[in-house]
Amino acid sequence: MDLGLQDRVILVLGGHGLVGRAVVARLREEGAVAIPASRHAPDGLVMDGGRDDSVAEGIAALLREHGRLDGLVVTAAPSARTLDPARSSDPAQVLEAVDGKAMTFLRVANAAAPTMVETGFGRIVGVSGQNAFLTGSIAGSVRNAALIIAAKNLADSLAGTGVTVNTVSPGRVSEAPGDEVALGEGGQSRPEDSAALIAFLLSPLAGAISGESIAMGHRVRGVTGL
Repeated sequence: MDLGLQDRVILVLGGHGLVGRAVVARLREEGAVAIPASRHAPDGLVMDGGRDDSVAEGIAALLREHGRLDGLVVTAAPSARTLDPARSSDPAQVLEAVDGKAMTFLRVANAAAPTMVETGFGRIVGVSGQNAFLTGSIAGSVRNAALIIAAKNLADSLAGTGVTVNTVSPGRVSEAPGDEVALGEGGQSRPEDSAALIAFLLSPLAGAISGESIAMGHRVRGVTGL
């Protein structure tokens, strides 16, 4: 199926990470101009999502070169493995985790949205995670839940403009995912699985979908309401 992404300009913040690389590759297969970005980008765009000035400069540079911005994917965040389990309830770590993931998403989305609104078309996708729905790590769950809530609020504020905002929440991402889905956990999936869903959400075909949080792999087994 043609997703209608030919020549669409799409920025992928975190485009050099595990999921981000798969997203960039999939988008390029669809004919999109996919631009990976990160703080130390070996190619693409250098952008630090934690700094307002870096984000503004990066978006401006992209628009100067390409003249448009049709889509944004934010998958940039410190790995959950960097969170110290012994400091799960430490407000300083929780705040740092929220800023590193949810506020990075909001910062870049806010910078990208105006040009999308001006043209009447845009797709914004944030990558969260299924520990947003689980206890065990306050920092881990709060940072992902905050991203989902921020995205829903942003989607509502942009309703009717032609710009949609959605989030994707993988369980454990692995190059060789297992088939078993344990009780109280989400299913495993490949980076390419998330990339396929994200590519669809970036497509004009997904224009009626906004404000949604979609699980990838298998939504937490044994839970009905999240």
